[in-house]
Amino acid sequence: MARDLVLYTNPMSRGRIVRWMLEEVGEPYDTKLINYEGEIKSADYLAINPMGKVPAIVHKGRTVTECAAICAYLADVFPNAGLAPPPESRSAYYRWFFFAAGPLEAAVTNKSLGIVPTEEQRRTVGYDRMETVLDVLDAAVQEAPYLAGNDFSAVDVYAGSQIGWGLQFGTIEKRKSFEDYWARISSRPAKQKADEIDNALLQG
Repeated sequence: MARDLVLYTNPMSRGRIVRWMLEEVGEPYDTKLINYEGEIKSADYLAINPMGKVPAIVHKGRTVTECAAICAYLADVFPNAGLAPPPESRSAYYRWFFFAAGPLEAAVTNKSLGIVPTEEQRRTVGYDRMETVLDVLDAAVQEAPYLAGNDFSAVDVYAGSQIGWGLQFGTIEKRKSFEDYWARISSRPAKQKADEIDNALLQG
């Protein structure tokens, strides 16, 4: 029987972030693998995500794309998982979600492309320069055990994954604060299970 929650993904994609989030949520879901050799640009998949990229989820007929949006959505629709602070306590939660989706993503992408904004361009790129982004993030991961405070939440899945990948691939400077934070969140059972699933799919 088809489940109400479906993940469209590829194990070599940001879909790993959403897989981790789904394992944290603990609700049953189906997985539909989307290959890069044509299927991702097929009419059927473009009807789900017109951007032609993964991941995406469909929950009870509702489609959500973009990793940050998916993580925030899942935290809200499955509140029993405890992955979002109460609404009145979400200032840091929202702040770091949007920081990771905006300045951090842009800075890392530009660095990967070899783009370094000039001093004049720094006024318009939205993140100043890579060093500024990392300094701000460095302070955030030292301020509390988790980005939203004392409790692990969906923002740690999303922003934390970007830190982890950055450390792995060299797009984020290795700092002790980042390494300690990543060690703290990547040891979670849901993260380990998500990796096992996606690594098995890569082997298959």
